[in-house]
Amino acid sequence: MKRFLIALFTMAFVATSFGQTDKTLKRKVAIGRFTNETQYAKGVFYDRENDPIRKQALDILSAKLAASGKFILLERDGLEELVAEAGEGMQKIGADYIIIGSITKFGRKVEGDQRIISSTKTQTVEAGVSIRIVDVSSGLIIYSDEASGYAETSSKTTLGIGGTAGFDATLSDKAISAALSQLVENIINKCTDKPWRGYLLAIEDGSYIIAGGASQGIAPGASFGLYKKGKTVTNPQNGIKIELPGDRIGTLKVVSSMGDTPETEISFCTYEGKEVDKNDLLNYYLMEK
Repeated sequence: MKRFLIALFTMAFVATSFGQTDKTLKRKVAIGRFTNETQYAKGVFYDRENDPIRKQALDILSAKLAASGKFILLERDGLEELVAEAGEGMQKIGADYIIIGSITKFGRKVEGDQRIISSTKTQTVEAGVSIRIVDVSSGLIIYSDEASGYAETSSKTTLGIGGTAGFDATLSDKAISAALSQLVENIINKCTDKPWRGYLLAIEDGSYIIAGGASQGIAPGASFGLYKKGKTVTNPQNGIKIELPGDRIGTLKVVSSMGDTPETEISFCTYEGKEVDKNDLLNYYLMEK
């Protein structure tokens, strides 16, 4: 019996250690295209939409956030216009957070050291990146920061023998990646420090339909608290509207899910609690229990 209890304890410890009992609900994050605020490579025929520097930054940030396993990444056309809109415009994005970035500094240089029997060439790239995170539910910027990254490589020849490579194009990626790496941990923390929140879409034949499904980590058997939104008040000092904490009115339990993409996934739930006004579903939200 003693050995059996020890075995059970060990299995439970291992399962917890490897996250088998810790399921994280993924946040939906919309990433806007980065802007290139520098003058680098901006000639007469410069095409803003195909700027290679900003595309590099977008791809690198997307890869780093995807690797964390905590987000569903979305791309939205006209994102800056939606951010500028109030209320309903923001909700059209379909995400919990919006990340907006810009390249604020970019430069590269080549330096050499010529001696009698040897020569050295050093290639260096420096990149500066600025990031902002907008909470869609409030429209407020919850995080803003910037960082710089560097990358360099050297080649040496002695008596004409050695590397004579041209400019290393991968240095741009490395410099931008180094800058973003300084910000990614804070981005992850800021986007996950608030409890996950979901929304009711419809009530049909006694089934409560919510947004989200398997790709977001919502599985059959999962339970969520259903809340009625609190009163919205205005801060007289800055004019910012603040939603007060809501009242929990019941519990939703997931029965099944369907949908082909994160945008179209929905889940069907049973519900126990106070009556819900079917004509005012925007006045409710769900959160982890």
